[in-house]
Amino acid sequence: MTTILTTLALAFFLSLFITPLAGWFGKKIGAVDMPGERKIHLVSIPRSGGIAIFVSFCLAIAASKLLSTQITDQLIFDEKIVAFFIGALVISGVGLLDDIYCLNHKIKFLTQIVCASIAFYGGMRVHGIFYISSQNVVISYALTLFWFLLVINAVNLIDGLDGLAAGICFFTSTVLTFFLFMKNMYVMSMLFAAVAGTTLGFLRYNFNPASIFMGDGGSYFLGYTIAALSVMAGIKSQAGIVMAIPLLAMGIPVFDTILSPIRRFLLGKKMFQPDKSHVHHRLLDLGFSSRNVVLFVYACSLVLCLIALILTAISDRHIGIFLIVLAAISVVFIRKLGYFEYIAMDKILGWFKDISDVTGISKDRRTFLNLQIEISKSKDIEELWNNICIALDHLKFDRADFFLKTQIKSGAEGKACESQERRRNGNKIQDQSKLFSMKRSDDSGQIISLHWARGCYRRENDILKEDMFVTKIPIINGSLDNIKILFIAKDLRSEQLTTHTIRRIEHLRRAVLSALQKIENSK
Repeated sequence: MTTILTTLALAFFLSLFITPLAGWFGKKIGAVDMPGERKIHLVSIPRSGGIAIFVSFCLAIAASKLLSTQITDQLIFDEKIVAFFIGALVISGVGLLDDIYCLNHKIKFLTQIVCASIAFYGGMRVHGIFYISSQNVVISYALTLFWFLLVINAVNLIDGLDGLAAGICFFTSTVLTFFLFMKNMYVMSMLFAAVAGTTLGFLRYNFNPASIFMGDGGSYFLGYTIAALSVMAGIKSQAGIVMAIPLLAMGIPVFDTILSPIRRFLLGKKMFQPDKSHVHHRLLDLGFSSRNVVLFVYACSLVLCLIALILTAISDRHIGIFLIVLAAISVVFIRKLGYFEYIAMDKILGWFKDISDVTGISKDRRTFLNLQIEISKSKDIEELWNNICIALDHLKFDRADFFLKTQIKSGAEGKACESQERRRNGNKIQDQSKLFSMKRSDDSGQIISLHWARGCYRRENDILKEDMFVTKIPIINGSLDNIKILFIAKDLRSEQLTTHTIRRIEHLRRAVLSALQKIENSK
């Protein structure tokens, strides 16, 4: 235990000394965070704290190695450790470049994938998360990639207030330090102790009011380090509980990371576009001060850390009770923050309904598609008008008027046509009542007007214009000499117009245009 505490102390004092130097260096190279729309601070602050965190961590490990104790002698720079430090150096370097030059998000995301891949091929492989477990290389790579991206971006997203990300990482690494020590995994405990000491020393300058930020160089490094070390520590147990501890201890940033792209997707925004709707922003909107938000999240993280430790020591029977209580508290927390507006059941169901309609999965869309096919197969004007009326009746429109300027002969003047609703009951076709009448305004066949009303609808009702939805659908093919106009009307007092119905109108227009082209070409 002495070696582990010594490592923690070395990392702490190194961070205390190096952080001001990193701030000075950050100003020299232009790694400065300027006030802006998404910023909480009002003055420019260097964001080169990642340099201090990375250097302090490495020096602390090197100094501990020089102590040559029984624990440090077990620290062998094997394939895993070498891969870890290579990945840490790459992701910290790219993060620092982003702090200076504001790199494209695609470059940063690709860097995360590359570093996770380095860790994977270095032997840090996740073979199971939750109930997903496999020894297959592809599945293992996918799980490893998911884990690294989740933790890295969780730390990065929560780094929006003074001391928030550093404090959460300190609590997480401290819990893992003592947990791994109790499990006799001394080397991994020492590595996490270095993380804890580094972040604690950095907090001296990063806590509100902050004089330096860790920047992406720091948040990427901390996220990568916690992800990599937890995998290395949990390899013997398929990363089970060792990965569950940081997942639970970092519950708030993990929740924020998972929810943020979903929230942006539901709002129709870019999934990875930065915004001010993260957990800490929501707490600020509720009236919390910046410092109180940080302290509140600290308290939540401490509670979650304690729960994580408790779960490692109790029986499976009692774990369920803890999880139920935790779930209930989470629901209250989510609701208080106003996140239910994004995950409301009516919105989710509405979205799925739209998807099923667009893709043609819904029954109503399939039914109307069949009506479109019948319209497109019409051989003459009478049959076309009959099929149009059946479709409009299906959409619950109340009346329609169709005006054609054409050379097509229509048939007998004033002929009454019966609508036929096709029902899938063998090959039977059931006749309904007469739905429309056809009239020719000009015996030469130049102008045809067709009129239809549904059921007991009376045209006198049209005087109630405020209750009627009326639209004109021009059906044009080429020139204005060949124009047809379809007027449709719906009484909104009986049923409101839906987005699906509006979509059907366009489908109807296309089908009618296609049918008219075929009829005209067949003359």
